[in-house]
Amino acid sequence: MAHRLGVDIGGTFTDFALVDNDSGELSTHKQLTTPSDPSLSVLTGIAALLSRTSVDISDVTVLSHGTTLVTNAVIERRGATTGMLVTRGFRDVLDIAMERRYDLFDLRLGFAEPVVPRDLRAELSERILFDGQVETPLNEKEVQAAVAHLVSAHGIEALAICFLHAYANPDHENQARDTVAKAFPDLHVSTSSDVLPFMREYERWSTTTINAYVRPLTDRYLERLETGLSTMGFDGRFLVMTSSGGMVTPEIARRYPVRLIESGPAAGALMAANLGQRIGEPNLLAFDMGGTTAKGALIRNGRPLRRYEFEVAREHDFKQGSGLPLRIPVIDMIEIGAGGGSIANVDERNLLAVGPKSAGAEPGPACYNQGGDNATLTDANLTLGYLVPEAFLGGNMILDSEAAHHAIDRNVTEPLRVDTIRAAWGVHEVINEDVARAFRTHAAEIGFDYRRCTMIAFGGSGPAHAIRIARKLRIPKVVFPVGAGVMSAIGLLMTPISYATLRSGRVNLEELDADGLDAGFNLVERQARCLLAEAGIDDAQIQIDRRLDMRYCGQGHEVEVPLPPGIDRNGIADLFRETYAKIFAATPIDTGIEIVNWKVEATGPEPEFADRYRPFSGALTSQDQVGEASIFCDDATGLANCPVYDRYALDQGQCITGPALVQENEATTVLSVGDTIEVDDMGNLIATLAGETS
Repeated sequence: MAHRLGVDIGGTFTDFALVDNDSGELSTHKQLTTPSDPSLSVLTGIAALLSRTSVDISDVTVLSHGTTLVTNAVIERRGATTGMLVTRGFRDVLDIAMERRYDLFDLRLGFAEPVVPRDLRAELSERILFDGQVETPLNEKEVQAAVAHLVSAHGIEALAICFLHAYANPDHENQARDTVAKAFPDLHVSTSSDVLPFMREYERWSTTTINAYVRPLTDRYLERLETGLSTMGFDGRFLVMTSSGGMVTPEIARRYPVRLIESGPAAGALMAANLGQRIGEPNLLAFDMGGTTAKGALIRNGRPLRRYEFEVAREHDFKQGSGLPLRIPVIDMIEIGAGGGSIANVDERNLLAVGPKSAGAEPGPACYNQGGDNATLTDANLTLGYLVPEAFLGGNMILDSEAAHHAIDRNVTEPLRVDTIRAAWGVHEVINEDVARAFRTHAAEIGFDYRRCTMIAFGGSGPAHAIRIARKLRIPKVVFPVGAGVMSAIGLLMTPISYATLRSGRVNLEELDADGLDAGFNLVERQARCLLAEAGIDDAQIQIDRRLDMRYCGQGHEVEVPLPPGIDRNGIADLFRETYAKIFAATPIDTGIEIVNWKVEATGPEPEFADRYRPFSGALTSQDQVGEASIFCDDATGLANCPVYDRYALDQGQCITGPALVQENEATTVLSVGDTIEVDDMGNLIATLAGETS
C-alpha cells in the first residue's frame, strides 16, 4: 500500500496528487492557498485527500513538494535583513550592475533594488587574484568587527560573503564563514564560492545575496512543514523541487533556497515532456495557466530547454534586464501575469487592461464570495458560461454568478459602455492575446517553430483558454491530460532526485588532454555526487551529464555544448563549432577556442511506478453528458447552447465536436465551434482545431 504524494503551492491554489506505487492509480485534490502561512493549506489539504481516499499517512513513502514561497518572498521583499561582506573597493557592484539600459528611450527607467542595501555591505581588506593567488590575506578580527556592527546596528539575520575571484580560490570566503560561525552561530551564512563558483562577480553576488536573503524564511517554512507532517505521522522521505527540475532533500533546500525559485512550474514542464514521449510528440509547447500566472515552456526532441540565466522581481512590464539576475539552472520558460485571478479594469487611455495584478487567494475573484470586488478573468469566464458554478472544484466550491456579473459591470461594462457579455469577452480575449504574444516572442528568440509542434495545456485555467491561444499561434493540435488542473503536482511524482551545478575555470582547448578534461569536471562532479549520496542515492545509480560553456578566444560570452560520453578534444572542438554555427550561422576561421564554465547534472533513478502511471482508473459516472450550458462562442455565433460532458465518463475513442464543455474536478476544457476532441488510450483529450491539420 505504498503511495507517493505531490504537493504544489501556487499563488491562488495548492494542488495535490496521490499515486499508488503498485497500481499507478491517481487521486487529486485542489484547494485555496493560505498566503499568510502556506504550510497550513499543505497540511489541511493532505489530511483531506488522505481521508477521502482512505489512505493512511504511514503508507505515504515519499512526499514531493514544489513551492512559490521563495519567488514571492523576493518579489514582495519579505526576506530577512541581510548583511554582506565584500572585498574593499567593490561595495557598489550590486548597484553598478551590468551598466545596461533595458529600454533606451524610457527616461523614467527603474531597476529592481538589491536585496542588501548599501549601508548593510561591509568592506574588508582582503584580495585574491584572478588566478587564485593571495595578494592580501584576510584579517579575522576585521571580519568579527564588521559582522558585530551589522548585527548590533542593523539586526541582520543572514549574511552573504562575496569576495573577488572566490571562484578561483574559496579559502578567504571559507575562512570568513568559519570565523562568523564561531562568533555568531545563529546567523544564516552563504558564501558565493559555495552557492555559485562563477567568474562574473555581479551575477555571482546577486545570486548569493538572494540565497542569504531567503534562507531564514525557507528554514522556518520547512521546519513548520516537517513538524506538521511528523505530527500527522509521516515518516517517509520529504523532497523539494528545484528550478532545474530535480528533487533535493530539505537540508539541501535550506542551504540553497535560491534554487527553489520557479520550482512548481518546472514540474509541469517535465510532466509535459514525459507525456509527449508517451504519445509520440517530441516537440511541444507546454502551456500552464493557473490563478496568478501563465507559463510557456518549449520542449525540443523530448527535453525541456534549460538555461543558467534567470531574472526575478522585474521592475518593468516583464522586460529583460529590469530584474535581479540569478545564475541558477532553470527550465527555460516565459512567464507573464495572466491567470484566473488577473484583475481587469479600464486604464487612463480608456482601454481594457487585464493583469498582471492578481486577486490571489485572499480575497480572490468576486465569484468566490470572499469579499473581493474586482473583476477578474475567472469572473469573465463564469459570465461567458465557460465554468459551471455548481461543479467548480468538483462541487466543493460554488461560484456566485451574480457577484461575477456585478464586478464585470462595475469595473468594465460601465466605463466602456458595452454590454456585460461583450465586456467579459474582451477580458477573455485580452488574456488570450497577451499569452499568445508572449509565446511568439519567446519562441522567436530561441528559433522554435511552434506551428510544427503540439500544445499540452494544463493548470486550473489553461484548458479554458488553450484552444483559442493555439489558434492564434496556428498550432494544429492541443492535448489535455487527465488531471490537467493539478499537472504540476503530478509532475512532482515523476521526477528523480538530481542536482545541477557549475564552476568557472578558463582553459584553452589546445592545452587540454583527456586527464585535464576529467580534472576540470572532478570538483563539480564530486559536489553533485556527495549531495545525492546525502539523499540516499547509491553512487552506482547516479547518471552524470557533462556540459561546457565555450567561446572563441577574445569573445565576451559563451555558448553551451553538451558532451556525449567518451568524447575527446577534437570531438569537443567540432561540437562547439556546430553549436556556434547553429546559433550565429557562421564561425570564425583559425581562432582559438577556450572553455569558460564546467557544468554537470547528477541524476538518480526515476520513480519505479513512472512507466505504470495511469492518469485515471475508469469511468466514475454512468453518463458522459451531464447537462447543457449557454456559452459565448465567438463574435459570429454569439451565445449558443452546448453539451457539458463529464471527463471521467468518456470512453477511449469517443469523439466530441464543439461547441462543448468537458468538465473535471480541477479544470474545464472549452471546445470552440467546429473543433473536435478524441479520447486516446491514456484518457488524454486530443483536440484538433477546426480548419487545421496535424
